[in-house]
Amino acid sequence: MSEAEPPKAQDGVHKPEGPPRVPGQRAVRPKNAATVMIIRRDAKKPRVLMGKRHGGHSFMPDRWVFPGGRIDRADYRAPFATDLRADVGGLFDRYLPAGRGRALALAAIRETWEEAGLLLAKPGQARATGPWKTFAAQGVLPDLEALDVIARAITPPAVGKRFDTWFLLADAERLTSLERQPDCGELEEIDWIDFDDAMGLPLPAVTRMMIKEAVARMEDPGRPKPFLRYKDKGMRPTAL
Repeated sequence: MSEAEPPKAQDGVHKPEGPPRVPGQRAVRPKNAATVMIIRRDAKKPRVLMGKRHGGHSFMPDRWVFPGGRIDRADYRAPFATDLRADVGGLFDRYLPAGRGRALALAAIRETWEEAGLLLAKPGQARATGPWKTFAAQGVLPDLEALDVIARAITPPAVGKRFDTWFLLADAERLTSLERQPDCGELEEIDWIDFDDAMGLPLPAVTRMMIKEAVARMEDPGRPKPFLRYKDKGMRPTAL
């Protein structure tokens, strides 16, 4: 853990999001997940890639989020063009079993392709199966070097669906193209949104906090990276 002062709870981040746990049921084990904030800087103000979740989802319906999702077994063996930076890989290894950090980063890149039709990748050829088949068919491989860690958050025990999510950051210049496929998968709408405008959207509380964190990190890249956990019926934020 960092010696720096940990981030403070704010903007309702301590409030549970999602369906409540069944009374009397033990807390659900969080599922490993990753999401990526892709920042575009080709206008007067930076913009972030966001998408609107379908209203039929049981978890955060109609909310605007960053592309991402659960880790898949295939993410552990997916080919890649570049590996994680040493500092990013080291941070993952400090908290996770060997190989899981890379798999989480690959999951975020895969989900960005599936949900937004955008490739955080470099030219390359490799055989891939399962959920990676269509990605590899584009003649590219994941660009893990483009990713940085911005934060980690674990959904509170009171919620029926829980995730241990790593929030990643990447620059839109690392995308192969800004043109996306028309089918956005689970996300109903996709857009590049100014950070100020994003704060006016219906957002999950943790997403709202991550937008503020990204803005603050642009001004101070060395600031502590939040780790949001819930203990004793409240959030106990620390720093990674």
